[in-house]
Amino acid sequence: MKFGKNICILNVGGTKYAFTREVIRDFPLRRVSRLHSCSSEKEVLEVCDDYDRERNEFFFDRHSEAFVFIMLYVRSGKLRFVPRMCELSFYNEMLYWGLESSHLEFCCQRRLDDRMSDTYTCFSEEELVGADEDEIRRADADAAEDEAEEETRSWLARMRRTFEEPASSVAAQVLASVSVIFVIISMVILCASTLPDWDTAKNNTVEEHRIIEAVCIGWFTAECIVRFIVSRDKCEFVRRPLNIIDLLAITPYYVSVAMTALTGENPQLQRAGVTLRVLRMMRIFWLIKLARHFLGLQTLGLTLRRCYREMVMLLVFVCVAMAIFSALAQLLEHGLDLETSNEDYASIPAACWWVIISMTTVGYGDMYPITMPGRVLGGVCVVSGIVLLALPITFIYHSFVQCYHELKFRSARCVRSLSAEFLN
Repeated sequence: MKFGKNICILNVGGTKYAFTREVIRDFPLRRVSRLHSCSSEKEVLEVCDDYDRERNEFFFDRHSEAFVFIMLYVRSGKLRFVPRMCELSFYNEMLYWGLESSHLEFCCQRRLDDRMSDTYTCFSEEELVGADEDEIRRADADAAEDEAEEETRSWLARMRRTFEEPASSVAAQVLASVSVIFVIISMVILCASTLPDWDTAKNNTVEEHRIIEAVCIGWFTAECIVRFIVSRDKCEFVRRPLNIIDLLAITPYYVSVAMTALTGENPQLQRAGVTLRVLRMMRIFWLIKLARHFLGLQTLGLTLRRCYREMVMLLVFVCVAMAIFSALAQLLEHGLDLETSNEDYASIPAACWWVIISMTTVGYGDMYPITMPGRVLGGVCVVSGIVLLALPITFIYHSFVQCYHELKFRSARCVRSLSAEFLN
């Protein structure tokens, strides 16, 4: 800070805290540490509610008791809810000071997830008193702060938001609706092409469907090219998962058209025919394009990305149990008595199939134990599968709830800005 005294006083709801400039500079709370970089009183007032130059005192009109618990987190590294205070109100205070729900202790995270599940809350601007645009964007992990400041008035920025954020404007919503319609049409044609009567259908009908499919591919290609042109970072655009999926969904069509033009419909070219069928089936990736426009698919993707450790843990549990139970099943059903052995369990890999369908409680009935020890093992396998699958699911569930409300909060903000734009 280029003004004031060496001692800074923070007045939070009437409770005062004294810190040196060095402590303010390295303070764990983002809002407090921003005071050190302020060079004028105007910049200070953008961070706090009031400022006394003579006493070098910064006023924050926030909940004092909540700040006490936040200060305990700064000192001890453990953040818990204030007793007899609404979880959502305390979460509001956390967002104001620059903290996220991940900073809470696990028990408090569960309380917050349960409360947000019971009552959906969309924090309005009045509820986020004193929270500037930087704090609101901080709740959105994917928002670009520089884009709003530097390229708001640029037509490239408007084009980028139109193609990347379906709820950013009326034009973006219309564009998203058209894309969804094309995806649905493409899926209908793909499903129809697998019908037995498709090859015997009239040539005119097949040609019409091929023309419609070409139009859909043309739309997807044009959309992908425009989004690549208006993207700010071309390398980052190519690395994004959804853009990679778009390329995987579009490329097979052009490859199949090229292979058909080169090889024709000669049935003797079996390899080319198999390759064409595989490429046509890869168009099912078009369905993943719906993740750009539907909150549920976005929540699923974000949850899987955040819970990859839990998913790996679940996979390890299943693999370990599969190895143990398949070996025991092969021994009890085939290895002990060769005269009355069960040929379905002739090898451990064959028994792995029975283990996985038993642990997931599917039970197709294509193979089952016939000996008494094997049946006892089957019961233990089913119960163990239920327990092992349920353990990581709890973590994944709470992460799903949190991701859903974060994306719902972002969508609600876009709807409010869209309403304001429409009224203006």
